[in-house]
Amino acid sequence: MTSWVGRTAAEIAAAVREKRATPREVLAEHLARIERLDGRIGAFRVVRAEAASAEADEVGARGDLGELPLAGVPVAVKDNLAVRGETNRVGSAATPDTPAEADHSVVARLRAAGAVVVGLTNVPELCVFGTTEGVHGTSRNPWDTSRTAGGSSGGSAAAVAAGLVPVALGNDGMGSLRIPAANCGLVTLKPGSGVVPAGISDGDWFGMSENGPLATTVEDARLLLSVIAGTEWERREMPATLDVAVSLRSPIAGVTISAPYANAVREAAGLLIKAGHQVRRADPPYPLSLGVTSLATWTAGTSVDAQGLDPRLLARRTRVHAAIGRRFVKTVREGGARQRLRERLEPFFAEHDVLVLPALARRSPKAEAWHERGWLRNVLANTTYSPLTPPWNLTGWPAMSVPFGTLPSGAPAAVQLVGRPGSETVLLEVAEELERRQPWRRTAPLD
Repeated sequence: MTSWVGRTAAEIAAAVREKRATPREVLAEHLARIERLDGRIGAFRVVRAEAASAEADEVGARGDLGELPLAGVPVAVKDNLAVRGETNRVGSAATPDTPAEADHSVVARLRAAGAVVVGLTNVPELCVFGTTEGVHGTSRNPWDTSRTAGGSSGGSAAAVAAGLVPVALGNDGMGSLRIPAANCGLVTLKPGSGVVPAGISDGDWFGMSENGPLATTVEDARLLLSVIAGTEWERREMPATLDVAVSLRSPIAGVTISAPYANAVREAAGLLIKAGHQVRRADPPYPLSLGVTSLATWTAGTSVDAQGLDPRLLARRTRVHAAIGRRFVKTVREGGARQRLRERLEPFFAEHDVLVLPALARRSPKAEAWHERGWLRNVLANTTYSPLTPPWNLTGWPAMSVPFGTLPSGAPAAVQLVGRPGSETVLLEVAEELERRQPWRRTAPLD
């Protein structure tokens, strides 16, 4: 008997289209794995076993089964995107416990492509922090369960890295796809503005939040991105020589990059040199004010999302974050600081096709009750381990996290790829080149 757990989404969809497997049997194997392992991982808030089984049968009976790009593929959805018939709690006790009447547009696109929604994944409250824990559970890194999976798409990343689903949907407002992907050894792409429908919370965190894929291969990331973008992201002939900038500098002054992540960038640069690209050290001209801009935008986004919620039901760190952000909402909404940042960085990206830099500064914090700790302690923990993702939300430019190298614990390290607007295809091709030259282990050894 063929096992479909551990197969890629592309492999599963091909088998279902060719009727070598049924959506129901593929789903059943993944549900059994969730039941066996998720108690250790904490990826899911809700598992839709009964509803998903009925939906799998519906997919199997579709007349267009042979044309569906995600035929019978089990997917997980982050718990800040509406799934019809399910509550959307966004990691909080303060949000309404009311089932959604309709799917979010990207969830609807997944279903139209033949995917089966297995469940909704855990997030930190209001998707604020880079660790995932709270009233609905703690999401752990399947490679090292003593560590957080990251956040805020932590549950989605943990589900994929543990082999509970082959792919998952998340989103990224200040690094919420790339941080957990880097922790959990996954591929993700935060697309540039307007590529994928957003519609995340109230105003998409001033237009910075983007929906994107979490996958174990570049092929699967490309496949899921194509579905949710409504555009075929086909492989294209990449220029023989790209101008690649390599930076080991933190955008936030005073934060250093640990050796494993710096080494991963150096090794990735070496592979790109061997591939014939022009690679050189060059740091983006980050302004000294970037830390203040990031903090103001981060807190202001939370302040908007917390409006109308009972503050007594919010964790203290969330209340403080929102209270600080209230004074910045007007200024952040005007967008002046973000426009100045784009203008400052545009000449750098006019000169360089791709920027390669660390995805994280150091390994993720311990998987502990961070939601019960003070605001400042949370902010410092987040800033010291994940300072490298926010600039690319502030600019609205595409950025990827790609597994590369290992930490002393044996867990994956990662590099980040950033490009100018419209360069998603180039980033995918560079990621695929890294994958081809130095393949990574796709899922954590949990069995």
